[in-house]
Amino acid sequence: MASKLSNFGKNLLRRRALNGSGEESQFARCLSTLDLIALGVGSTLGAGVYVLAGEVAREKAGPAIVLCFLIAALSSMLAGLCYAEFGARVPKTGSAYLYSYVTVGEIWAFITGWNLILSYVIGTASVARAWSSTFDNLVEQKISGFFKASMAMKVPGGVLAEYPDLFALILILLLTGLLAFGVSESALVNKIFTGINLVVLGFVIISGFVKGDANNWNLTLENYTSFINQSNDSRPSVVSKDFGVGGFAPFGFSGVLSGAATCFYAFVGFDCIATTSEEAKNPMRSIPIGIVASLLICFFAYFGVSAALTLMMPYYQLDTQSPLPEAFTYVGWAPARYIVAVGSLCALSTSLLGSMFPMPRVIYAMAEDGLLFRVLSRMNTRTKTPLLATIASGIVAALMAFLFDLAALVDLMSIGTLLAYSLVAICVLILRYQPGTLNSSSQTEKLMDLGKGEKGPDSAGDSGDEGDDTPLREPFSVKLLFCPSGKNPTHTSGTIVYATTAVISVLITLLCVILANCHQELIDAQPGVVVTCVILTLLCVVCVIIIWRQPESKEALTFKVPLLPWLPLFSVFVNIYLMMQLDKGTWCRFTVWMIIGFAIYFLYGIRNSSEAANRSSPRKYEPALQTKSPIYKGAPSDSDVEAGSSP
Repeated sequence: MASKLSNFGKNLLRRRALNGSGEESQFARCLSTLDLIALGVGSTLGAGVYVLAGEVAREKAGPAIVLCFLIAALSSMLAGLCYAEFGARVPKTGSAYLYSYVTVGEIWAFITGWNLILSYVIGTASVARAWSSTFDNLVEQKISGFFKASMAMKVPGGVLAEYPDLFALILILLLTGLLAFGVSESALVNKIFTGINLVVLGFVIISGFVKGDANNWNLTLENYTSFINQSNDSRPSVVSKDFGVGGFAPFGFSGVLSGAATCFYAFVGFDCIATTSEEAKNPMRSIPIGIVASLLICFFAYFGVSAALTLMMPYYQLDTQSPLPEAFTYVGWAPARYIVAVGSLCALSTSLLGSMFPMPRVIYAMAEDGLLFRVLSRMNTRTKTPLLATIASGIVAALMAFLFDLAALVDLMSIGTLLAYSLVAICVLILRYQPGTLNSSSQTEKLMDLGKGEKGPDSAGDSGDEGDDTPLREPFSVKLLFCPSGKNPTHTSGTIVYATTAVISVLITLLCVILANCHQELIDAQPGVVVTCVILTLLCVVCVIIIWRQPESKEALTFKVPLLPWLPLFSVFVNIYLMMQLDKGTWCRFTVWMIIGFAIYFLYGIRNSSEAANRSSPRKYEPALQTKSPIYKGAPSDSDVEAGSSP
């Protein structure tokens, strides 16, 4: 029984092998750095700036929405740096899914990939509904009025929309057809729409600051009462819900944090750049540049538009469905609302394309590895696109856009993406302290040294200290936690980092649960809560010091995350804390999604995994594969064997 459980656990944590000698990509390499930046900006600047800003400002943060976007941007930038390093390490399709598979094992890779699919599907559906809502606003709500009257869906629970959105369904199906034609055609359309989007947003920001009123950032109860008295709205008003306490942050710090968790959705999209690794001309250079540049552009756009919006119009009067056109009408620039509405349709179109672009590629990567149904990994030989995965993902997203409510979808998308971002940060941290490299030709030699327990002289280009004779495998002792024996990572130091990272991840999760649910008790300085937080914080500090003291890999990369181990761990903390800000309904829907995913994995994926097949059958270079690193299990290349590197 014990051996069966042990084998089952090993199967869950088996890691994917990477072939250091490289392999031919089935995708067409046709994307430049500019294409990747346009893809990242286009997929990010959409529903968040044209719809979400109004919803969060009115219901959660007021003018402090600028802080919400700042916090969300910080979280995304931290995750973006981690993605950038992995993009430089592993230029293959799969994004965070592949990174997790290489580093922490199959079950975590499946969880990451399954949540990425959730994020992309919901991103596509929500942007399509935002596109439909914006167009509906142009025609004075005639479309929604017709569907509400003839096809209303009044289902308790708030998950389903008020009416089925036929426009959103048709739009997704049309863009699915465009993506099926090929990558270069999609990239050209994306660049055109992204350019229009940036021009329109520049107009919004400048106009907002010209026509804005600084008093709208310091509204009082008297202003709100005057508005209610003049309004013809017959609905009952709840001051605490609609107005809060006024001022810059009318719903308090908790409202800002809750808004930041939702605004995080607005920055989801840059990770689609990482899924194009096999379609980029120079992925190791283009992916880091594309991710960082697109995030900076998007942050300035979100910050400027949200500031302009709340300056133009009191936050409690904002339209949650189409805030920018209504704001221009409010300041007396009625014709501008049509310019903004048409521009927003272009922006939402490119955002929709950016959301749909990476989805079939993650599905393809998982299907190729056997974790999803293999039929989804079939490539079209003419267009070099995963045709079946593209069609299947498009149909699922179209049905979700047709039936579900935008607000219910956004938070569910955030929770899945935050989890994926956290795992990527953990993977970067673990890999930077492991011996050897992921894709250098000297990896095989280092692996054999690990297996023999020999002292490993550093290979040129992999390590910097020629005189360091640190053994690659050494017995563990408590002293090694704080005083490692050499300057180069060993099997033991890598394992220490691996275990310590797992421990600190649990500690950070517990700390975030307490901070999110006992916020008031912490402010009131209740001893039990304060002492628990202090103990957890001290334990986290000890773990950080242990990781920091371990020797770091000197592998040369085109991009490296700075400030290790602080920055990746801070990214994990911010991501998990934002996850804890989401409501119970979102967690319940997330649980249902994960149950469906685990059913697929345990009934199909765990038995059909390519890694399971590789381990059960002898491979070409079996002797070399008997020495395994905790991270890398790839076979040596032909040149390595001919050179006598095989034992």
